[in-house]
Amino acid sequence: MKKTIIASLLLAYLTSGVTSAQAAIEADLQVPSLAYAPSASVNDSGNQASFESWLPSLMQSFDALPEVVAQQARRTQAELRIKAADQAIYNPELGLDYQNASEDSYTLGISQTIDWGDKRGAATRKAQLESEIMLSDISLERSQMLADSIQSLVEQAQNRKAVAFQKQQLVAAKTQFNIAKQQMQVGELSAVELKLIQLDVASKAADYAIAEQASITSDANVLMLLGDSELPFSGFLGALTLPEVSTQVDPELPALKSAYQQVLLAKVTVQQVKADTSADPTVSLNAEREGEENKFGLGISIPLQIRNNYSEALAVASQDIAVAEQTYLARERVLIQQQKKFKLSLPRLTERYQDWRELVLNSGQEAASALGQQWRAGDINTSDYLQSQRQLSSSYLAGLTLETALYQSWLEWMGASGQLESFLQAQLLAQPSHLASHTAAAL
Repeated sequence: MKKTIIASLLLAYLTSGVTSAQAAIEADLQVPSLAYAPSASVNDSGNQASFESWLPSLMQSFDALPEVVAQQARRTQAELRIKAADQAIYNPELGLDYQNASEDSYTLGISQTIDWGDKRGAATRKAQLESEIMLSDISLERSQMLADSIQSLVEQAQNRKAVAFQKQQLVAAKTQFNIAKQQMQVGELSAVELKLIQLDVASKAADYAIAEQASITSDANVLMLLGDSELPFSGFLGALTLPEVSTQVDPELPALKSAYQQVLLAKVTVQQVKADTSADPTVSLNAEREGEENKFGLGISIPLQIRNNYSEALAVASQDIAVAEQTYLARERVLIQQQKKFKLSLPRLTERYQDWRELVLNSGQEAASALGQQWRAGDINTSDYLQSQRQLSSSYLAGLTLETALYQSWLEWMGASGQLESFLQAQLLAQPSHLASHTAAAL
């Protein structure tokens, strides 16, 4: 009778840690059944509230980073380059001559080279394309940086969940060990079983230490990326979407748009080489006074491209087009492979996550209770019972790993393709006006 009562107490202590940890993780995973389908997203009203709780703070910290501020300076620099390129190529030249002779002569002349080859237009078009390339590159950089930042927040949150769970497991194991020592003194428990429980405590202490180490590392990563390790964050699994199944990628994606603009830039560069090497005429007008006689003159000069017709320079620029086109095709191929990997991995990870929720998260308490009943009835020994508890613990931690993998798969694609920033902008615009107005300027 005493053994049955004590076993019940042990079971209560053992299951309390699992139950409270499950309650904590359930509170963080306020998402519906994760059913993903092509061109369909999970519509969860709770996700908007979770974005409101952490996204504005994240964007505020992100936009304050020095590298992000430098991006804004690069935008301004690109605008100034367009204005500089749109200025006139040639300025007029003013000349004045004086000759001291029997009859002094004075000459006043003005000349102007004409931009016959449209150097100004070619330079302006090139500056505009360079500006567009820079904006596409910045958009891609921002998406990749945001993906890294959010992934670090995800890992931090998951590691903190693991720390809380391992701490609860350790507390329950210590309580179990203390009760077991009392039972060995009254002869209700063997010394071998006590040693097994003691080893279980040591194992859980090691697991707790490892979880703490991983949590410290994730805190350091967040601090390094965002300058603050205590930013608010909550899960948004319900907002993860799978794009439409297609064998091609959208050419307007920042990751691909920049490469395509490089092809256009190579073609414009050829036009600029033609313009820069063209023979621009110079028109001059002069007035001369020699003694009592006034003279007027009109002249024109045209460079003769005899010794150098710049054909080699034009050939070099033309080869840049072929290089840019192949670079575009290579980047497109890589992006297509990344998209295929994403479309294959996300549904599979989602299925495994659903299985985990049904078999472990939702049924873990029932399994623990059933094991406890079998142990009280003597159907399983202490060794098997402890091993089963460790399996339940391992299964719970596997769910955290699955969550992290889901986020990582989605963030990798959204960051690599350059879509993440626009997705976050849409989330900010969907917020109440007082929050959206506070963050729209930063974006």
